[in-house]
Amino acid sequence: MKIIIIGAEAAGMSTAAKAKRVNPDAEIVVYEASNITSFGACGLPYFVSGEFDDPSYMSELTPEDFAKKGITVKTKHTVLAVNPDEQVVVIENEGDTFSDHYDKLMIATGGTAIIPPIKGTEKDNVFTLKTMEDGLTLKSLLQNDTFKNITVVGSGFIGLELVEALTHLGKQVRLFERLDRIMPEAFEPEISELLKAELEQYDNIDLHLNESIETITGEDKVAGVTTDKGSYPTDMVILCTGVRPNTQFVREIGLDMLPNGAIRVDDHGRTSLKNIFSAGDCATVWHAQLKRDIYSPLATGANKLGRIIGDNIVGGDKAFNGVLNSAAVKLLSVEAGRTGLSEKEVKETGIPYKSILLNDKNHANYCKGQAQLTIKLIYHADTKAILGAQVFGKNGGAVHRMHALSVGIMTGLTTEDLAFLDFAYAPPFARAWDALNIAGSIAK
Repeated sequence: MKIIIIGAEAAGMSTAAKAKRVNPDAEIVVYEASNITSFGACGLPYFVSGEFDDPSYMSELTPEDFAKKGITVKTKHTVLAVNPDEQVVVIENEGDTFSDHYDKLMIATGGTAIIPPIKGTEKDNVFTLKTMEDGLTLKSLLQNDTFKNITVVGSGFIGLELVEALTHLGKQVRLFERLDRIMPEAFEPEISELLKAELEQYDNIDLHLNESIETITGEDKVAGVTTDKGSYPTDMVILCTGVRPNTQFVREIGLDMLPNGAIRVDDHGRTSLKNIFSAGDCATVWHAQLKRDIYSPLATGANKLGRIIGDNIVGGDKAFNGVLNSAAVKLLSVEAGRTGLSEKEVKETGIPYKSILLNDKNHANYCKGQAQLTIKLIYHADTKAILGAQVFGKNGGAVHRMHALSVGIMTGLTTEDLAFLDFAYAPPFARAWDALNIAGSIAK
C-alpha cells in the first residue's frame, strides 16, 4: 500500500507516524511545500517575545528523523493537482514537474493567514504571523528600536498573544477589533469584558473596539493607518484576522467543502471522495456535542484526528469522538479558557438551557496569590447536563479547572454531580469547597 500525505505539519505527520506503526509495510511519502516539517505555529508569539530563542523548538523533527522511521518526507515539493479518478498527484520541485500514484491520500495542507480587504497591505512592514518565516522576520525586526509603535489587527488568540509579546518587548501597541468586544468568536461577553479590563490597565496598550482599518498609509512602507473613525501613526502593522484553508489546488476535483474552502470530513477523517482523507486547518473536524463537522483550526483537533486517520488509512475503522472546541489564552497577568458549547451555539440548537456566572476565589485567602476566579456554566435546563463552560482568572488555576469541565462534558456530568465532585484540597490550590463545586451547587 502506498500512502501519499500532502503537508508535513501536525495533522499530516500524526497520520504518517500512526500509519507506519500500525502497518510497518506501508510505503508513506510526504510532500511538503516549505522546508519546515512538524511545525507548530502556536509557539510563534512566545518566540517573537523572546521567551525562547531556538526556533527548532517549534519544529523538532526533521526529514532525517522521519526517514529513520521508514517515512519519506520531501520538502520544497508543492502538490499542484490531484486526480482522484486515476489516484495521481502532480508535484513541482525546483521547476521540475512529475506525477506520483497513491492507494490512499491524506490532504493536510493547513491554512493561510487571511489578508483582510484593507488598502495598502502590500506595503513594507505589514506582516502576518502564521509561518516560521513570519516568526523569524518579526523577531529580528522587533529588536530594532525603529519599530516603536505597532498596530495589531484582530483580537483572536494570536492577536492577544502578540499584544502580550509586544508589551514584553516594550512596544506601544494599538489593537483594533472591528466588532464590539474582544475574542467575540471564542468567549462569552462576560469573559470578553474581563479581558478588556486587563488590557485597559496598561499605558502602552490602546484598544479600539468597533473600529475597522480601511487604509494603511505611507509611500513604500507603513507610516500609519486610517480607520472608519480616525487616523493613527504606526511603524508596523501585524494582521491577525484568522486562517483560510489552503485548498485552492483541489477546489475543482469534486470534494465536498464548506464555503470557506474547508474540506468536509466525517468522524473517521474521510472526505467525500474514495480513498482521500483530510485533517488540520484545511479541513473540518467532528464536534462531539453537535454530532457534525465544523471548522475549528486548532492544533489539538488536527493532531487527534490525524492520529485517527493514521489507523483508518491503513484499513482501520476508528471513529473520532470529536472536539469540544476547548481553547485557552494567556493575556499578561490573566488567563481564560473555554470548552463545549457557547450560549449562542446552544440557542441555535434549540436545546433548553440555563446559565450561571460565579465570581469566587482561586484558593484560600491566607496563601499568597489569592485572586478572582470567574466561572460561567451553561447547562441543560431539564437534565442539568453541563453543555459549556468558560473560566477566567489569574495566578494559575483557571485553565486547569476548564480541563476538568471538559472531562465533565464528555462524560455527561451534571451540575449536581459537579457540586459534590471530590476535588483535591490544599490552601495554596483551592478551598475546601472548590469554586467548581460552588458553581455546580448554584446551578439550579
